[in-house]
Amino acid sequence: MIKTISNRYEILSLIGQGGMADVYTAKDTILNRVVAIKILRPKLSEDAMTLVRFQREASAASRISHPNVVDIYDVGEYNGMHYIVMEYIKGHTLKQLIAKRGALSQQEALYIMKQLTSAVLCAHNANIIHRDIKPQNVLVKDDGTVKITDFGIAVASNSVQLTSNNTVMGSAHYLAPETAQGKEPNPQVDIYSLGIVFFELLSGSVPFRGSSPTEIALRHLKDPMPFITDFNPGIAQSIENIILKATAKDVNDRYESCKEMLYDLEHCLDDEYKNVKRLTFSNNDNEQEIKENKQKPVIRPFIIGALIALLCVILLVLVLLVSGIVRIPGFLGYEVMPDILGKTKEEAVSLLKQNDFDPNYIQFEYDVSDEYEKDTVCKSSYDIGDIVKTNKEFTIVISKGPSFLVEDYTGLYLEDVLNEFNENGVQLNIQIEYKGMKDTNPGIILEQKELKVGQRIDPSANESITFVVSDYPAVQISSSYLGRDVYQVKEELNELGIAVVLKPYYGTGQNFTVVDMDPGVGSTYTQEGTDSVLILYYD
Repeated sequence: MIKTISNRYEILSLIGQGGMADVYTAKDTILNRVVAIKILRPKLSEDAMTLVRFQREASAASRISHPNVVDIYDVGEYNGMHYIVMEYIKGHTLKQLIAKRGALSQQEALYIMKQLTSAVLCAHNANIIHRDIKPQNVLVKDDGTVKITDFGIAVASNSVQLTSNNTVMGSAHYLAPETAQGKEPNPQVDIYSLGIVFFELLSGSVPFRGSSPTEIALRHLKDPMPFITDFNPGIAQSIENIILKATAKDVNDRYESCKEMLYDLEHCLDDEYKNVKRLTFSNNDNEQEIKENKQKPVIRPFIIGALIALLCVILLVLVLLVSGIVRIPGFLGYEVMPDILGKTKEEAVSLLKQNDFDPNYIQFEYDVSDEYEKDTVCKSSYDIGDIVKTNKEFTIVISKGPSFLVEDYTGLYLEDVLNEFNENGVQLNIQIEYKGMKDTNPGIILEQKELKVGQRIDPSANESITFVVSDYPAVQISSSYLGRDVYQVKEELNELGIAVVLKPYYGTGQNFTVVDMDPGVGSTYTQEGTDSVLILYYD
């Protein structure tokens, strides 16, 4: 990885990775401040659509000036590398906050939602639709201020789409139903995502889960929105109404603008609003009136048929339950997998025990993680929200800390690179091959093998890497040099980096033919600095 970009931004450390770019902290050497710099991966810059999306992110975010949107400072290209320089936020993502603390109080959730909705309103006023509002794209500062980032798939409401078939963009857990149907995006898709985020803040979990993005998207399309008051009866009905209105499946029932939603957020706890009735939508009534049959029904066959049908249903349900095809929490040993990500090993085990999981069936593994802190849960063989057997073995992966990014070490001194590995606690199986090089100081890395530049590794895994390192030039003194023109031999040795001195042998020195060498034939001469020379004797 290059150390300095555009002779201005000095790269400090990697802080995150996305689908198409890496994010680093860097020092702006001109303004003497720390910034975040997002760099598009080199191979992706060759893809025209990816490059347009990356440039669109910079364009979209730079048009928005709001205290809850990450500021864009600079955009550029350096040696074919595309980058965006932005405000560096010291803190964590909103997703990490939820994973750590679970459900927030309604006061905290309202404080965050007012900031987010105000920021999205500003974006909409600038004709920008974010299309990927989610807690992972919201940064939380230490003082509680939130900042929206990542406008990678944002689109101007009057712009040409990047895909010819309205390809679904965004994260499935926060996806508006009309987006899943491939419809043209409008500002109301962001309002839907805000409603899902509000629900997650108050419950600690997203409303719809599934085994695949497609299943989750279908649930957004078909399943009714859960009531947040079922999770916490203490939440004001006016707050639940905001979530219901923001996440209405029919856009005609949804907030028309963020301005309306922001007003409700600011006034929902006013005395005149907080005790309102639960919001319902009239166009959700799909029931048809059943007209009374004027003919008398044949009751007995009907009852017998109904009983047989009911018996078949009961048998089918029992078969499905016993086979595990249908799973019900709290029945036949099934429970819902709780959210243990980001928790310590002890906290995770305690939470699992509270949910009737048997700790004896838990297997622990350890792996590096760039998302979760050391000694916290970073992965599980069960997804959060899965309905699973509590007495079946499963694996929890504990973070060993961040991975290590292999950089391009060619051109650096081997000693400096080894010191860097030592300072970062990186354990490598290092093999060194020396290669004599003229006009090159000894100890410089000429080539690296095995580990690829940009590869992320476990710093404690003792991976193998080979460095080809420059050394003093050396030459084998061969008899093939004897009897040849002294100046031709001198030129060949000089090309190899060997310092040569010519001296006449016992004779006139008029034939200019090599008759002897010092060191002599059969030995090896190594050029160590400018003080050592190889002598060619000629007659």
